[in-house]
Amino acid sequence: MEITQENRKWLDDLQLTHPVVIAGPCSAETQEQVLSIAHSLKDTDVSYYRAGIWKPRTRPGMFEGVGALGLKWLERVKEETGLKIATEVANKDHIELALQHNVDMLWIGARSTVSPFIIQEIADALESTDKIVLVKNPVNPDLALWIGALERLQRANIKKLGVIHRGFSTYEKTKYRNIPEWQLVIELQSRFPQLPIICDPSHITGKRELIFEVSQTALNLNFDGLMIETHSTPDEAWSDAAQQVTPESLVQIMQDLRIRRRTTDEEAFQSTLQQLRAQIDILDEQLLDILKKRMEASDHIGKLKREVNVAILQNKRWNEALERMLQTGKEKGLSDEFIEKLYVDPKDNKEMSKEEKEQLTKFVDGLLKQLDGER
Repeated sequence: MEITQENRKWLDDLQLTHPVVIAGPCSAETQEQVLSIAHSLKDTDVSYYRAGIWKPRTRPGMFEGVGALGLKWLERVKEETGLKIATEVANKDHIELALQHNVDMLWIGARSTVSPFIIQEIADALESTDKIVLVKNPVNPDLALWIGALERLQRANIKKLGVIHRGFSTYEKTKYRNIPEWQLVIELQSRFPQLPIICDPSHITGKRELIFEVSQTALNLNFDGLMIETHSTPDEAWSDAAQQVTPESLVQIMQDLRIRRRTTDEEAFQSTLQQLRAQIDILDEQLLDILKKRMEASDHIGKLKREVNVAILQNKRWNEALERMLQTGKEKGLSDEFIEKLYVDPKDNKEMSKEEKEQLTKFVDGLLKQLDGER
């Protein structure tokens, strides 16, 4: 698959001095609600007004959208505010209705992206369309599925393409509703540098308090825009109340975000540098998460040993583990010296200088204090 300048022309033609912003309620609830929010966003950075018409919910019995009636409300938004309109589609019937009501942008949800059958049905229904089609990442971190969805759309002669990063489901308890797994998106970005990438911090965080933080990370990684769920009275929203912000909060978020532009060689250098630093920040956070999990597992082992009165240090087990780590380190291009410094207590390492031992001990102690503070 090849992504070219033609595929992002829809974005470049906007000639924005800021990231493209797609905003509006998670769900269209009433005509009054839809129009009220739209008028609040009319003279802001928002280019596309979004609203969920059909809501694919995890469990039955939850609010699943107002259906086709909401498309008429979106048309009124377009007429009264001049904002372009966007909604999610999941089958050919949705597409037929959305096209009848002049929807400008369609996105394919995470639950649809996981199914090649659904994607193919959508691609066939949209063949040769001049509408913008964005693809959310699949629920699970599967880059091949995500790219495969784009390939099916391209084969249907759909030119105006892009993706939305909304995070990935996990069974683990984290501060995010859907973990970002930034590295996977960075890989997608490196394979297809012309591909427009939009971040959906609302679904990544699940909490309005974290939306700014995730949005800034996305911009640091040179994402092209943001999709942020916006509601006049978020706490009273019929779906996903906790992750929606008010129009006023959205305006403040856009004002506070540091937006990096690339026009000169120096700015291009600084932008690349900031992007690499952002990647390191992400890796550091992942590293601390892994260290925390390792410490918790070690604590459980220590408690178990104390309960049955077994010596804490088992030399045979330790030597086997160290040997395995040394071998794994070689396979990953890491030196024996580095692995030993990482796994062996500095006080017991006879080959390290006194200064090296003190520096490493200080570093490890700092990590432990930080991890203890996060527990």
